[in-house]
Amino acid sequence: MNISGALGILGGLALFLYGMELMSEGLQESAGDKLEYVIKKLTDHKIKAVFVGMLMTCLIQSSSALTVMLIGFLNAKIIDLKRAIWVVMGANIGTTITGQMIALNIGMIAPILAIIGVIMIVFLSSRFFVHLGKIIGGIGILFMGLEFMAVSLSPLQNSATFLNFMTSLSQPYLAILAGAIFTAIIQSSSAALGILQTLAKQGLLHFEIGAYMIFGLNIGTCITAVLASLSGCQNAKKLTLFHILFNITGTVIFVAICQMTPFLSLIASLTPHAYMNQLANLHTLFNVITVLIVLCVDQYFIDFIDKIFSKK
Repeated sequence: MNISGALGILGGLALFLYGMELMSEGLQESAGDKLEYVIKKLTDHKIKAVFVGMLMTCLIQSSSALTVMLIGFLNAKIIDLKRAIWVVMGANIGTTITGQMIALNIGMIAPILAIIGVIMIVFLSSRFFVHLGKIIGGIGILFMGLEFMAVSLSPLQNSATFLNFMTSLSQPYLAILAGAIFTAIIQSSSAALGILQTLAKQGLLHFEIGAYMIFGLNIGTCITAVLASLSGCQNAKKLTLFHILFNITGTVIFVAICQMTPFLSLIASLTPHAYMNQLANLHTLFNVITVLIVLCVDQYFIDFIDKIFSKK
């Protein structure tokens, strides 16, 4: 790949991340101070708290941002650890909406959405329409970034070096490690998933390799919470440890399922040839099933984490 191709990929990634940020900003501004109120008042039961986490993440389009927010609430003693853990589990489900949205593949109308959004932001004075413009414009820019990356990635189909690298990831643990490291570097599991979906769309990523990379990106996304909790209170550090253990538990369970059953073949058969949907569906199932499992034994996780910190 030449320099222009590399710059094209980076430029597409920049547009994707900016589109996500703009959309998230519009959604957060629309919600105002309601997020803190909802988290404080509607998380007294685990099921309600999971739904709150899921809906809040759908609104702000970032599980990492919600986790950082929860760390702030724990530092300020606004909520307790158990509630924060329940909300984080819901956030892991909510973050899958981005992958499902990307799988819709609306790149054809992305420029139109971006133009509409910019017009609303620049020419309309109503706060409601400005916020709506940011959401619409952000979605448009996000998909334009994906299309830009897709065009720039297409020459890799003839790159022996890239194809050899992708072949080397056929070992599950290497694919998981690659997914975790990549997501930790860019600090966005949604962006990492979007790139995987784009590679799959271009025929550059086999579904099975992509599946194990998805397990890894769920672990890699924890880096944001780790950094945010370094100077936080003990409960903030406990929440971060839970987030890591949650994703490792899900990865272990799903790797075992994939190794012992035709699970991946079943997922692929649900949407044959729709490679972006296959990855999005797997990402959603990973988080939903892991939440259902961990939610049943959440107290054991809390007791285990308490024991670790009591020894320090």
